[in-house]
Amino acid sequence: MVSLQAAPGTVLITGTTSGVGLYATKALVDKGWKVIAANRDPLRAQAAAEVLGLPSTSSRQLEYLYMDLGDLDSVRDSVKTLLGSLDGGSLDALVCNAAVYLPRLKKPRRSPQGYEISMATNHLGHFLLIQLLLDSLRKSNRPVWTGRRWATEPPRVIILGTVTANYKELGGKIPIPAPADLGDLSGFQNGFLDPICMANGKKFKPGKAYKDSKLCNMITTQELHRRYQDSPILFSSLYPGCVANTKLFRNTPKIFQWLFPWFQKLITGGFVSQKLAGKRVAQVVADPEFAISGVHWSWGNRQRKNRQQFSQELSERVTDPCTSKLVWELSMELINMKS
Repeated sequence: MVSLQAAPGTVLITGTTSGVGLYATKALVDKGWKVIAANRDPLRAQAAAEVLGLPSTSSRQLEYLYMDLGDLDSVRDSVKTLLGSLDGGSLDALVCNAAVYLPRLKKPRRSPQGYEISMATNHLGHFLLIQLLLDSLRKSNRPVWTGRRWATEPPRVIILGTVTANYKELGGKIPIPAPADLGDLSGFQNGFLDPICMANGKKFKPGKAYKDSKLCNMITTQELHRRYQDSPILFSSLYPGCVANTKLFRNTPKIFQWLFPWFQKLITGGFVSQKLAGKRVAQVVADPEFAISGVHWSWGNRQRKNRQQFSQELSERVTDPCTSKLVWELSMELINMKS
């Protein structure tokens, strides 16, 4: 049996200054892809990439783009710059990876548009980015050899999810500070501006704000799949495993940063290295066997050598079509776009 062989393409990845995004960049460049790395600090992203042996900006395989996902105006400006630089070409994939996690905040931090910063960055910034890049992705024409003839490999939109946003899994049921749950979305419905800081309109809980934003990410994937089934674009999310030693946790207590990786290695067995997580993201971007829309890819909560991917069952909080439709429509209003 001849396996499919797809040609490398062009991918935009958000959040590549460290962690999964950085190592996904490395894995995709190694596969021959051109990576456009979108970050709040392109110089820091470049320095981190060079430490891994990635090429400098003189290379045609790696470019850097300033983008502050917490600022919707910045996202719009950055996309204009990006589309101008493509010279009529298109993107073949988009990876929504960047995230902020601020569990020690006593009161909400606000984006320039006035939204709570976790939801603004992790969900609304990526939500807007996807809307602005759909047309470019539709134009993708990446060839794939099927063993008998050349065909076109579908473009992909991939969002990093998390076990803590999926109530079907143990990690999604952890009651501290509370499981991910958008409630009746009254916070979104009422404009999500001060004093509102949670999607459900209730009291601010910074850890839950992060979980809720990731729940919105996973809901977005499912709603994109429903709305664009006739589109050539494939939409998926993934949980590459618990990458417990990334800078995502830099705002947690020092004792947590020290204990959490050991807990995941020795107790849960869920620990995944940044390098392996990056390779898994690259697989979902590039490999033909991941060309399935609407899937949340996982490698399980307990890691084993040579563990293969599978389609993880998702809770109704992610898959409910009524909730998904409402999240979509309200998010479109918050980013000031027509649904």
